Amino acid sequence: MRNRERVIEILEKTGALKRGHFLLTSGRHSDRYIQCAQVLQYPQYTEEICKGLAEQFKDDNVEIVIGPATGGIIVAYEMARQLGALAMFAEKEKEKRILRRGFCIPKGAVVLVAEDVITTGGSVREVIQLVREAGGILAGVAVLVDRSNGKIEFGTKLGSALSLEVASYEEMECPICKEGSISLEKPGSKGIER
Repeated sequence: MRNRERVIEILEKTGALKRGHFLLTSGRHSDRYIQCAQVLQYPQYTEEICKGLAEQFKDDNVEIVIGPATGGIIVAYEMARQLGALAMFAEKEKEKRILRRGFCIPKGAVVLVAEDVITTGGSVREVIQLVREAGGILAGVAVLVDRSNGKIEFGTKLGSALSLEVASYEEMECPICKEGSISLEKPGSKGIER
C-alpha cells in the first residue's frame, strides 16, 4: 500500500476498525478489533490494499500463496492474483492445519503465506509449518494488518499493508474486565457465554 493513512481510511470507511472490549482468536482481550471481513467484502478495496502489499513480494518468484481458513482465504486469493501465482488455503483439522480439496504444495515450490490480521501469529505459524513439511520454500508472510507492530518474528520476510500496535491482555490482566463497564464481545459470533 502506498501509505498508511490510506489503509486506515479504508478500514474506517468500511467499519473494519472497531472499538470496545473484544475476545481475540488468541484468547487475549483488546479494546480494538480489526474485522478485515468488512474490508474484504469490497473487491475494489481488497484489490487496492493487496496490490500495494504484493509490491513487497514482486521479486520473490512466488508460485503459491496460501492462507489459513477462513481469514486468509480471500487475502491469499487476491495476493495470488496480483503475483500471478496459485491460491490455496489450509484448513484446521484436529488442532492442525492441513491441505484438503486436492491442494498440494510441490517440493521446492516458492510459497507466500497470507493472512488478514496477526496478533500472536499462531495461525500463520501453523501454515508455515505445513509449507515446510510439504517441502515448500517460504518466500515470506504477507498480512493486511500486523497488530504486533512488527514484533512477531516468523524467521522470514514479513510484509504488511498496515502495522500498528494494539494492546492486548491475558484475561486476568485485562483492565477492561477489571473496570467491568464494557461487555466482552467475540467478533464474528452472536456472543459469548461467561
